[in-house]
Amino acid sequence: MAENSGVFLLRGEDSLVPMQPGKFDLEDHFQRLLARFPELLVGDQIDPQNPRRWILVKREQAISTGEIGSPTWAVDLVFLDQDGIPTLVEIKRKEDSRLRRGVVGQMLDYAANCRTHWTAEALQISFENSCRDEGKSHEKVLDGLLEESGTTPPEFWELVRTNLKEKNIRLLFVADSIPIELRRVVAFLNEQMKDVEVLAVELRQFVSGDLKTIVPTVYGHQPLSPKRATGQRWNETSLFAQFEQTLDEQELAIARAIYAWMQKGGARKVIFGTGKDYGSVYPLFRPNGISINPAYLSTDGSLWLQFASLDKKPVFGPIPARQALMQQFNAIKGVDLKDSDLTRYPSITLRTIAEDPEGETKVLNALKWMEEQIERA
Repeated sequence: MAENSGVFLLRGEDSLVPMQPGKFDLEDHFQRLLARFPELLVGDQIDPQNPRRWILVKREQAISTGEIGSPTWAVDLVFLDQDGIPTLVEIKRKEDSRLRRGVVGQMLDYAANCRTHWTAEALQISFENSCRDEGKSHEKVLDGLLEESGTTPPEFWELVRTNLKEKNIRLLFVADSIPIELRRVVAFLNEQMKDVEVLAVELRQFVSGDLKTIVPTVYGHQPLSPKRATGQRWNETSLFAQFEQTLDEQELAIARAIYAWMQKGGARKVIFGTGKDYGSVYPLFRPNGISINPAYLSTDGSLWLQFASLDKKPVFGPIPARQALMQQFNAIKGVDLKDSDLTRYPSITLRTIAEDPEGETKVLNALKWMEEQIERA
């Protein structure tokens, strides 16, 4: 007699299908399922106020201590959520004896070494390669993750960099059954670890013929600390309140001048970022309906130039056009951008601009020159 799971599928209004407990035959099947359907990690249970959404970085992402002769491990799955928080997933089937203790040490090894072994650039390359392998556009996948927040791709990868630096990561133990021993360890770790969120996700499977039902449950959840809470939507008041705390009078004047340039009418709008640790604001140009965000002002005290994101855009797509733009900013004393920066996201500190007696005029001239090129497109 089949085991009664207590789970039923209502087909139409007249047919009730009893579902029987199922299992994943191989861990690889489990991995493939989550890689294809990351929504099974139930972001609304992890953060009910702002459900987590995910992009896959890579299956079997390599990690090691970086020392010669040290072992190299591979994390089963690595995801990023909309706030750029690296999420490490280790999968075990309930038949695996390591599910109770061994997997904990394994995951802590990953957590201890990912900060030094990984960079935002390396994770970005892995993400783009994974999209390519799946026949997807990495630009569209990332745009889909960020469309609700208004965060730009450069801002997003900067968030990833900051999260790695500050060890702000998430560890997820995933299994088709989470034993009580692991639940207790997860709850303990999540209470004790300041910047690392530790959770267990149980994915119970029920089957009937070709039908499958998967029921996710999250264990170990605690209310998110302010450190992990999703960033606010910054505005002019909050942005300059932060500037006033960190900038001197001259730097603050330059920040206000750059912001005033951004506000000046024309075919643009000004957008504020949603960063947790740093606020930002940037102008969005739309020549011929194509969005261009060439630079943003950050509360870290810098003007960030989005050269790398301009390579596929009109106006500044060709390298010579970006070189001409670069030279406009190089007119500022103390700024020495190079050709290698044309495929990156370099920044100029407001302190550097302030140290040039004509710095404010020069940076505004560079921004206005950039605007003129865009408007001519």
